[in-house]
Amino acid sequence: MQWSIQEIARLTGVTSRTLRHYDAVGLLPAGRTTASGPRRYDRTALVRLQRILLLRDLGLGLADIAEVLDSGQDEATALRSHLTSLRAEESRLARQVASVERTIAALENDPEEKEDIMAKDMLDGFDHTQYEEEVTERWGRDAYQTGDAWWRGLGEDGQREWKARLEALIKAWTDAAEAGLDPASDEAQAVAARHAAWLVSVPGTPGHEEGRPDRGYLLGLADLYVADERFAANYGGTEGATFVRDVLRVYAERAYAEPANPDGKA
Repeated sequence: MQWSIQEIARLTGVTSRTLRHYDAVGLLPAGRTTASGPRRYDRTALVRLQRILLLRDLGLGLADIAEVLDSGQDEATALRSHLTSLRAEESRLARQVASVERTIAALENDPEEKEDIMAKDMLDGFDHTQYEEEVTERWGRDAYQTGDAWWRGLGEDGQREWKARLEALIKAWTDAAEAGLDPASDEAQAVAARHAAWLVSVPGTPGHEEGRPDRGYLLGLADLYVADERFAANYGGTEGATFVRDVLRVYAERAYAEPANPDGKA
């Protein structure tokens, strides 16, 4: 079965002009009945369009979307990844709705509790806790609770400094990738060492007590940076994330081949 460009526009809310642009740039090629005939879209094109719209809603530009779509993943696997992102967003929005409802109820029905509701609940769903379910599933409840308590304990100034440190680290990765550094070079490995130190500074991170991230955790994250477009976006897309992964793999191979302490004890 095939659909016309007008039918697709009506079903999705995407304008015919946008669909023609996606075709022109090679993002969503459409079939035609003849060389000069009208555009027609089959089931494969519809699945691809669904993924385009999902990735666009996640904030990716057209070039990054094309890179993700052409990564070679089969449709079902790719859509499962998108579904995980959608569920996380759904959870975040549900918590925001509940937070606003509680605030309205406190302001309208119990003015004496106004300050308390704002302090406890008003910002629920608007911060890092949107990742609670995902972190818990990947690394355990204790890891999330410990990290959450640490983050809240930093206060506004501490959180601001932490974000600035992260931004500087991401810039270092981006600069290194754009410079075309060899993943095994001293410069690239210096960024990897910064990255490892940044990870392990968070209580609850596997390896925090030992002073360096657990090898499996580090390598798992490195792969996740490439596999999950949300992480890849932090490093300029799949290409930048692939560079980060390759550098961290070299770092892990070297760092964990040597004793953690000068006396030779692990």
